[in-house]
Amino acid sequence: MSSASPADLVVTFRSVPRRLREAQGDAAHETTASATSELHGLLAEAGRLMGTNENPAFIADAIDAVSADDWSTDTLARLREIALDLGRLLRHIAALTES
Repeated sequence: MSSASPADLVVTFRSVPRRLREAQGDAAHETTASATSELHGLLAEAGRLMGTNENPAFIADAIDAVSADDWSTDTLARLREIALDLGRLLRHIAALTES
């Protein structure tokens, strides 16, 4: 993901709600509360970076709206880090619900 393009990031953020539902399954909220809270914190940070809220669809739309020449290297790098952390947390949530 370190070389993920903005288009890759759009796909990543759009998939977060589906991946979260799949990871949580029918598990009790308490089982995944800490990891889910951390996930929402990352989404809030991505939203702030993109001038929107923590809704993954809005973040994806904001990323998609930036032309290739207008990207800040630092912003793009941080969004890539957030995307990696989101994936890690989603895998962690899935593991918690399997036990």
